[in-house]
Amino acid sequence: MQIIRHLGLILLWLVAPVAALAAANKNDPYLVAMRGAGNVVLVVTGAVIVIVLLCRGHWRRTAGKQLILLWCLTPLLMSAAHLRFELRKRDVLGASLSEARLLGPHFMVGYSSFPEVARLAGQGLIGGVYVTRHNIRGRGVDALRAEIAALQDKRRAAGLPPLIVAADQEGGIVGHLSPPLTKVPALATLTGLASDVQQARAEEFGRIHGRELADLGVNLNLAPVLDLKPPSRRNRLDFHTLIGQRAIAADPAVVGAIAGAYVRGLEETGVGATLKHFPGIGRVRTDTHHFSADLDASVEELEASDWRPFRAVLSQSRSALMVGHVTLTAVDRDRPASHSKDVVEGIIRDKWNYQGVVMTDDLVMGAIYQHDVCKAVVEAINAGVDLLLVAYDGAQFYRIFACALDGARQGKLDAAMLRASALRLERAVPAD
Repeated sequence: MQIIRHLGLILLWLVAPVAALAAANKNDPYLVAMRGAGNVVLVVTGAVIVIVLLCRGHWRRTAGKQLILLWCLTPLLMSAAHLRFELRKRDVLGASLSEARLLGPHFMVGYSSFPEVARLAGQGLIGGVYVTRHNIRGRGVDALRAEIAALQDKRRAAGLPPLIVAADQEGGIVGHLSPPLTKVPALATLTGLASDVQQARAEEFGRIHGRELADLGVNLNLAPVLDLKPPSRRNRLDFHTLIGQRAIAADPAVVGAIAGAYVRGLEETGVGATLKHFPGIGRVRTDTHHFSADLDASVEELEASDWRPFRAVLSQSRSALMVGHVTLTAVDRDRPASHSKDVVEGIIRDKWNYQGVVMTDDLVMGAIYQHDVCKAVVEAINAGVDLLLVAYDGAQFYRIFACALDGARQGKLDAAMLRASALRLERAVPAD
């Protein structure tokens, strides 16, 4: 029995710092699964452990006092983290009308709480929403359709333009609303078909996605993937990008032809496409959901291969362009493409003369979020990025918007870039 007690105390010493660290970082995206009930369980467990230790007289020993105080840190650190979050949220929700009108159109947010996102939409603090599987889990598409309609009603009542409403329906392994929406095969399954059949099937895939998304009220699909299929298996730490399974083909001409046909079908239904993930992640072996990643290839090499599908489809469609969080080392070694002025303005705007909507990949990804996210937000806006996406964990919107708000208040944002971006968004936002 004595051995069991000693082992129990050792376990409490080992777990206490972990619990304190989790409490202090309760708002971190990696701990999103702990929110709500998980936080309550952590605090209650800590309280029970403190009471048990006190009842057993551990307070009378120095080591016991230290262990009790260590476990008392958990609720204190969690309270401090919650207070920081609420103060930041209060600052964002208290933004002036002019600040909301200046910055709000540039943010697209995923959400779990409808009342919360409805408030953001009504105040003009966002320009778009992103819907995914948790928005239909246990409820179905009718409830989501009604929610989207209610959000657009809220915008009309506030005299604001309609929201951009985005979903992620690529086909294959990425179809976040399928089921209940139709599960369409990956575009890669079409590569072995004759050219005319390939084009017809790709267009039909686009029409299927478009019709069902439009029926919901979704007006932008975050597809298709234009990254070239990598020649070999990526590293074992690639848990989420999985580009080898999502990319259409290794041949840029095949990718451009199939993706172009898919976009035509999608646009026939009134739903816009998003080409991703420029400058290309097929060559990159690191998963940007968690780690920084470099794309080490020359501009000339990329123009001749990886970028051909992007340029081809952009030239014949109204597609938006999603910029990923890889660092294009030949152009800007110091920051990912998603907030690089040399990439966004230098290549996409000036060299390619693309004047459509440029958006970031999800800013709640390790390649950005685990670094200086405020610097990334300010640099993205000043680079000419139009939409900043906060998808995986919508609660991070308050932190990320606060970065833009602070940048505006400190005079760090490029007013000319914001005006040009506002015009692009006005042209792109669908008519109500």
